[in-house]
Amino acid sequence: MNMTEKTMTIEAEHLSNIFGQFDSNIKKIEKTLGVTVIVRENLVKFIGNDNACKSAQEVFTQLYELSKRGNEITEQTVNYELSLILEKQDPSAIVTLDGDIICHTIQGKPVKPKTLGQKKYVDSIRKNMITFGIGPAGTGKTYLAMAMAITAFKNEEVSRIILTRPAIEAGEKLGFLPGDLQSKIDPYLRPLYDALYQIMGADSFLKNQEKGLIEVAPLAYMRGRTLDNAFIILDEAQNTTPAQMKMFLTRIGFGSKVVITGDGSQKDLAPNTQSGLDVALKVLSNVDEIGKCQLTANDVVRHPLVQKIVKAYEKYEEKIEKNKKRKAVVKKRINR
Repeated sequence: MNMTEKTMTIEAEHLSNIFGQFDSNIKKIEKTLGVTVIVRENLVKFIGNDNACKSAQEVFTQLYELSKRGNEITEQTVNYELSLILEKQDPSAIVTLDGDIICHTIQGKPVKPKTLGQKKYVDSIRKNMITFGIGPAGTGKTYLAMAMAITAFKNEEVSRIILTRPAIEAGEKLGFLPGDLQSKIDPYLRPLYDALYQIMGADSFLKNQEKGLIEVAPLAYMRGRTLDNAFIILDEAQNTTPAQMKMFLTRIGFGSKVVITGDGSQKDLAPNTQSGLDVALKVLSNVDEIGKCQLTANDVVRHPLVQKIVKAYEKYEEKIEKNKKRKAVVKKRINR
């Protein structure tokens, strides 16, 4: 195999950011692309076959551009850029994503889509009256929807924010919870509060909540209401029944925008109970102004280990499903 060399110059102040702690990013790039990376002052040299060197140079070019824009180069950033290269997608997409800032957190950190799947999700929310965001844990479904809601509220595109989710225990029976009604339901809604505090700040949230401009409530509280001029987020929709989902969807009024998030692999409904999310996706598949975004393990933006866990579970569940189908076919043949 013919070996080749390619070089590029990177300003010294960006090298440590791109290389990562203990050169972890470089080791990841070398192992994934099969190249050797050598650095002399601000000159970076790539040694390997021609395609591998071109790919490595492209990865470094995009990471360098992100670093110059003030971004911290994380392991997740490197993993995603490598996945774009390996899947023959546009490697500059990661830099394009960097320019789509939805809002800033209370600490000044920009909130923006970090993957192409997240970008499609955010664009769908902007375009459609109703958007279904479906995908595994860690893909930013709720967080990005929350950022979009807060931005719309601050820009006076809507007059209030309504956040809701079914109050269903995640496979555990917690029994009696002390306190008033709000204290009893707050543990189920805690993930929504966490996102609000991080993006809006506790003081701003509490002031708007007292005025009734931001409401966090269980799905059961939606019955009988008409929700006009509001940004409404239904979280954990896989735990709704078909009747609950129909009730929710028929609450939507004029000037409202709705985001429905869910993960079909994490249902907490009673056995043999059909999910309202599954039914809604089938019933509404051909209705205009309704977007559906399917996020995948490639869109996971938590710790890289979460992405590996999601992929491992996906493979396991696919294997189980194949075995079920195989057994069903065998059983059908025997019964003939």
